[in-house]
Amino acid sequence: MAELALDLGRPVTVLIDRRGRVITVAAGDAEHCPLPPAAGEAEARLAGLRLIHVHLKEGGLSRADLTSLFLNRLDLMVAVDVRAGSHGAPELGLAHVATVAPPTSDEEDWLIDAPTDFATLERGDVLERVAALEEELARAYRARDVRRGSEERAVLVGLDTGEGPLEAQSRLDELAELLRSAGGVVAFEVLQSRSSPDARTLVGRGKLDEVVSAAFHENADLLVFDRELSPAQAREIEKATKLKVLDRTQVILDIFAQNARGREAQVQVELAQLQYQLPRLSGRGAAMSRLGGGIGTRGPGETKLEVDRRRIRERLAALERDVDTISRRRSEGRKGRTHGPTPVVALVGYTNAGKSTLFNALAKSSVLAKDALFATLRPTTREGWLPERGEWGATVLFTDTVGFIRDLPSELVSAFRATLEELHDADLLLHVVDAAAPGAPDRVTAVERILDELELRVPRLVVLNKADAADPLVTRDLATRYGEAVAVSAKTGRGLETLRSLLAHVLAGSESTPRTNEEVAVHARS
Repeated sequence: MAELALDLGRPVTVLIDRRGRVITVAAGDAEHCPLPPAAGEAEARLAGLRLIHVHLKEGGLSRADLTSLFLNRLDLMVAVDVRAGSHGAPELGLAHVATVAPPTSDEEDWLIDAPTDFATLERGDVLERVAALEEELARAYRARDVRRGSEERAVLVGLDTGEGPLEAQSRLDELAELLRSAGGVVAFEVLQSRSSPDARTLVGRGKLDEVVSAAFHENADLLVFDRELSPAQAREIEKATKLKVLDRTQVILDIFAQNARGREAQVQVELAQLQYQLPRLSGRGAAMSRLGGGIGTRGPGETKLEVDRRRIRERLAALERDVDTISRRRSEGRKGRTHGPTPVVALVGYTNAGKSTLFNALAKSSVLAKDALFATLRPTTREGWLPERGEWGATVLFTDTVGFIRDLPSELVSAFRATLEELHDADLLLHVVDAAAPGAPDRVTAVERILDELELRVPRLVVLNKADAADPLVTRDLATRYGEAVAVSAKTGRGLETLRSLLAHVLAGSESTPRTNEEVAVHARS
């Protein structure tokens, strides 16, 4: 190996199993040595492989060497210094040895021996050392398996590309809330700052190694990223970490799937999931396809990949027809309300802002309302009463809608178009804001942006919910910022009478009601 390294001018690596058989010989460092597919897949045991390589420069084991040892659960990682002696003959220097650290070590993922000469290393009982380590690994794994609950434990990975640490942390906190709503447990959080996302791994290979180490020590088997991963990035990260990898969009889709009640919501959620999955199918492509045509493309038939894609496209077409049917049916139902004398107030806002609780309070209803993201997926319309509308009062229709979120996945906007069409026929959009949530103005901006993208030309009025849990100074600042918005608590009933009075005034002059929040509030006060 030393002679080859000197002849080639680069390191030489050999992979050996426990019987002493050579599995792989590679020209390059440890990280460039191909490993069998099964290596590193079990935490309870080692891979049964030791990797030995010679270095042309002194310096011992590199960070890449140690990371490869840990990720692939190798028995040993050995690096031997080599130099050219007299007449160009190779001379062996010190040998550097490392093993995977036992689970009782919380400091490092590996243990590094003191440098020694190669002859001393050969006399050591490697198999006895490996057997003792593997026994400790198995014992620790059984204990961890007992402690593991039914909920998945995840390491959250955030990325700051110039937004600032506060905004990046806010996104990471929101991702944690999304994961909890999906039924997971946050085991650890990592926030990486980069000028731009890494094209292969989003956060860079070095940070990814730290993430895997954190996942191992925190007993996590899931990585969740706060940015949408490209198909290539997801495959590269899974290959490098050997962990299940999700992005923010997949977590949101999972929450929608869990909360979908009724045929309409289930159809739209499935449509969104398939639209997301289709471009992420990977395989051999059209090389063996009967669909390509031309020389070199006539194969025995469709590949598994093409069968999957064809079935997904067929299912997508069927679901899109179902969504169109839902849209037409809802449109017919809205016509009666649109042409009738009863005004319609649609509650919109960021997810978990308390829209359903406020809806129940205004309409005396009992729809599902819980402290979770995207608890409402199916619009619900109920009749309410506004005593302030005239001498005998008047009825009004309140509609509870699905909540929004910043960077709402395009698949969801497209799939829920039948639901969102409800907003176009409303007489007033009641924008419900969680006054107790940090970063409320950013959430308001995110909702307003989505409403503008939907090209809604409906008057909007901001109402500050959860005033009982919010800082009074913050509530006062938000009220001033959004045109003297009304502060209420749907949970305790505080401010609801003021809100009903304001709604009555706005709806009474709906024919001449202006479009902006401030103008709506001014019109109501006048």
